[in-house]
Amino acid sequence: MEPVSDPRIYSNRYQVTHLIARGGMAMVYRAQDLLLNRPVALKILYPELSADPLFVERFRREAQAAANLSHPNIVPVFDWGEDEGTYFIVMELVDGTSLADMLRGSRRLTPSHSAQIVAQVAAALGYAHRNGVVHRDVKPGNILITSDGQVKVTDFGIAQAVSSEDHLAEEGSVMGTATYFSPEQAEGAAVDGRSDVYSLGVVLFEMLAGRPPFVGDSPVAVSSQHVHGTVPPPTEFNNAIPRDLEAIVMESLAKAPSQRYQSADEFRADLIRFNEGQPVQAAGYEGAFFGADATRAVSAVSMGDRTSSVPVMAGPRTDIRRRRNNNTPGIIAAVVVLLLAVGGLGYFLSQRTTVVTSMPYLLGQDVASATTTIRSDGLTLGPVRQVASNKAKGTVIATDPAPGKKVSKGEVVTLKVSIGVTSTPVPVPNVTGMMLSSAESILAGKGLNYVTAYTTSPPPNAVPNTVLVQSPAALTNARTGDKVTLTILSPTATFSLPSVASQTQVEATTVLVQEQLKVSGTTSTACSNSVASGLVVSTLPAAASQVQAGAIIQLVISSGVCQVVVPNVVNLTQVAATSALKGQGLTATVVAADPTTCLPTQVSTVISQSESPGSQVPYNSAVQITVCESSVVGSTTTTTLAG
Repeated sequence: MEPVSDPRIYSNRYQVTHLIARGGMAMVYRAQDLLLNRPVALKILYPELSADPLFVERFRREAQAAANLSHPNIVPVFDWGEDEGTYFIVMELVDGTSLADMLRGSRRLTPSHSAQIVAQVAAALGYAHRNGVVHRDVKPGNILITSDGQVKVTDFGIAQAVSSEDHLAEEGSVMGTATYFSPEQAEGAAVDGRSDVYSLGVVLFEMLAGRPPFVGDSPVAVSSQHVHGTVPPPTEFNNAIPRDLEAIVMESLAKAPSQRYQSADEFRADLIRFNEGQPVQAAGYEGAFFGADATRAVSAVSMGDRTSSVPVMAGPRTDIRRRRNNNTPGIIAAVVVLLLAVGGLGYFLSQRTTVVTSMPYLLGQDVASATTTIRSDGLTLGPVRQVASNKAKGTVIATDPAPGKKVSKGEVVTLKVSIGVTSTPVPVPNVTGMMLSSAESILAGKGLNYVTAYTTSPPPNAVPNTVLVQSPAALTNARTGDKVTLTILSPTATFSLPSVASQTQVEATTVLVQEQLKVSGTTSTACSNSVASGLVVSTLPAAASQVQAGAIIQLVISSGVCQVVVPNVVNLTQVAATSALKGQGLTATVVAADPTTCLPTQVSTVISQSESPGSQVPYNSAVQITVCESSVVGSTTTTTLAG
């Protein structure tokens, strides 16, 4: 968080102190509620938008929609208002981090951790849907993780009551975040809770695969892919994803709302079943693999992750029935024509039978010849995918359906066509010791792929998701497209618990979660002479203990300096007394005694101390000691230098 240079007070009550984040519509600040003396989050609409009544209305709606929702997984709204033309919302200040920050740098989360987080989000959405509110902007930036691991959904910025109409977006456009749009949202069609299910499915995909299913060079390009593109299976980017969890992802990403989970609660129930090791209800992939357009990976989108107004995508999606036309006479005429057509078609079909044949062998042919064969056999040419191979450039290397498979007349055929050998020599980079996500990024930058292997006999200091061994070794000559085997810690192996001492609770939680550990919702306290109050002193179990992934770790928080016992230093020399106090974490301040009060035998020794022996004082306290530097007895003066 950045401290603000101008700690303005809004409505004579909320004083901003730090900038937390900048969003698509507003800036979020940490503020102090001066009336109730508590920290809050203050969301302030951008000044240039405050003059727009449509944006102000959307902002007001956010406050009303969220204020009516009371759920442990939803960030509560306390207040909203206007101050000198600036509109704001007051929300609970969540002590934690956003899911977007956790996923930054193409990071992945473990399957079980991902399922746990998304299940909590689904619980929040299910509650909102039952109360007539659709979020419409579900994305990692709107999902917060508290320091104790609780998930909270925020920013119902473009949510609307299901029963109401929304005229706030410009004509021909739709509000939302392109990367997480549902197909019906991208088309500007009416949405319900199943649209949020799709968006949450995109989030789950990204958590597992390290990237969303669709990327493009503009929000419009990404929106188009949601409508027309084919969703790739997440195992295409991370083959360690369990099959059941992949089935859950793909069912949530079905193009047709009727083929998705019919509620966020259904989605959540399947995630819970997965985490409990029970069979899931996900039907499989049929719903998500709709559409004939080939999906191509392009450069990552920047604006696609921001809430914005995006042009409505042109359909049609043939899996969605279009709205009925109220032109009744036209419908009747169409029905009559249809009946006549059906009658003629029935007569035609009665003269022949449906033809089923086998898929022709097209491998090795060029695209033109293969296309001619496909059409002459009564089949339909579908997507033509370009892939690198050692086969001749421009020749067919695979078909779907495969050669010899039974096919019906009109069936769509997909071709894979060689673009030739495109690999180039490349030295294998050194990724040993790196996090798996970082290693993947570096290998991908060199044009290399990777596969994961597991070990149950790790070297010392091994932690989950860190590359322990790589094969081939660093600097080995390879070619782009080659695979590098990365050995990481097995989920069942133990590893040394890292130290998080002197970190904040949020920092410590982030480190432990990245190590696939769970942080307990309860903490304990202990005094510390080396760690400032409020920071982590230690953990239970202690740092360096052997733990397994999924272990629950409790944080021990510093309550401040410890109390120490004051030693008795009277009759010791100044040097000995100073050393004894220092040994207890105390400092000595020396005061010279009046020589007339000192006996000759007391010269250079301590005759009194400011703190009573055996009493307790804070660590690093100063103790004053009175030392006889000389003695006056009769007319004789005895002086001994201290030390």
